[in-house]
Amino acid sequence: MSNADVVRACFASYLAQDRAAMDRLLAEDFVFTSPLDDHIDKAAFFERCFPTAHRLRSQEILDVVPAGEDQVFVRYAYELQTGERHRNVEVMTVRDGRITETQVYFGGQFPRG
Repeated sequence: MSNADVVRACFASYLAQDRAAMDRLLAEDFVFTSPLDDHIDKAAFFERCFPTAHRLRSQEILDVVPAGEDQVFVRYAYELQTGERHRNVEVMTVRDGRITETQVYFGGQFPRG
């Protein structure tokens, strides 16, 4: 699998809430950072972030762009159950077929249409 394929599989595992598949994709020393989470480890990610897919009505990956040897940029749009729509960017580091780090950059809301 390419690094971009690993990232796509990660997004699919999240949406399907397939913890076993996600666990295989994340390195043991995985680190997750977002505006709400400062360098949390894999266990904290599974506790706080992973079980939130129920909040989504839909999610669409807009771009998956490899950057250098081990990073992948992902831009995606999603709609919450409330009808709010957002776009985010993530930078994921993939080494030996597993994600070692995710950095999330929140985008703002965008209107329908």
